[in-house]
Amino acid sequence: MSKKAPLLFLTVGVIWGTPYFFIEIAIEHFQTPSIVFLRVFLGAIILLPIAIKKGMLGRTLKAWPAVLAFAVFEMVGPWYLITEAERSINSSLAGLLITTVPFIAAFLVGLLGDRSAWHPLTILGLVLGFAGVVSLVGIDVFAGHIMVTPVLMMLVAAVGYAVAPIIANRMPTDVPTLGVIAVSLAMVSLIYAPFAAVTLTQDIQVGPSLGAWASVIVLGALCSALAFVIFFTLIREIGPARASLITYVNLAVAAVLGVVFLDEAITAGILVGFPLVVVGSYLASRRRMAYVRKNKRGETVVEKGQEIPETL
Repeated sequence: MSKKAPLLFLTVGVIWGTPYFFIEIAIEHFQTPSIVFLRVFLGAIILLPIAIKKGMLGRTLKAWPAVLAFAVFEMVGPWYLITEAERSINSSLAGLLITTVPFIAAFLVGLLGDRSAWHPLTILGLVLGFAGVVSLVGIDVFAGHIMVTPVLMMLVAAVGYAVAPIIANRMPTDVPTLGVIAVSLAMVSLIYAPFAAVTLTQDIQVGPSLGAWASVIVLGALCSALAFVIFFTLIREIGPARASLITYVNLAVAAVLGVVFLDEAITAGILVGFPLVVVGSYLASRRRMAYVRKNKRGETVVEKGQEIPETL
């Protein structure tokens, strides 16, 4: 690990903790299709030339059905749902709900046949994480602080984030990750273009604030383009397992930005659910190199594990 690894880790951790904050600002002046389109379009015009220059485009397009599926689960659905949900819930809660991705991914990998995903510690993580979400949502819903619908939208987005890397992990090994992200952003731009043609025209006529324009630019250029480049560099430095720990930096940044700059309240649900979700996600997403168990005949069986995919 080089000396620049801690800086890379901190940089991408902070960057990916900010989207919820900038979305909260952008939704005051832009409709949801406009925000998603501007985000993916700006990301695409930055990353696509890099992918073309590095000769990644041809190899990526050969796997276009898988790339399109990845784009739908990683961007088309989640980025719309998260943006729309933040019209009703605050950015801190949005960031916290997205940290459920690791234990959702662990559960899905187990369903897909990785028996090591049912390691006792992984199961404990799933239980704690689920208890955290129930506490987080249940307490605040009962107290009348939040509505159920936007929370469900965030959880559906989290499922999408959990499914997308599983799709990516099953692509041919010669398909470059950067190419997948660049082409995905371009595909999603085309998908949202017809809707944005209507909504963005309406938004511009109203006159978005400078802060709203700055927010969508940051979402596209920084959070959807530059952050991926930095993240790939970080993975080469410290590996995917340790790189995945940025999830918890993201959460801290999202919470601090929401409380300090947007005057968001720290509710009882967050205080109870936060530690349970963090601990549960950590336990559920840790790699189990081998899981020793007894089969029905009493024989010792060693189940070799695979790394739980991380959200991009």
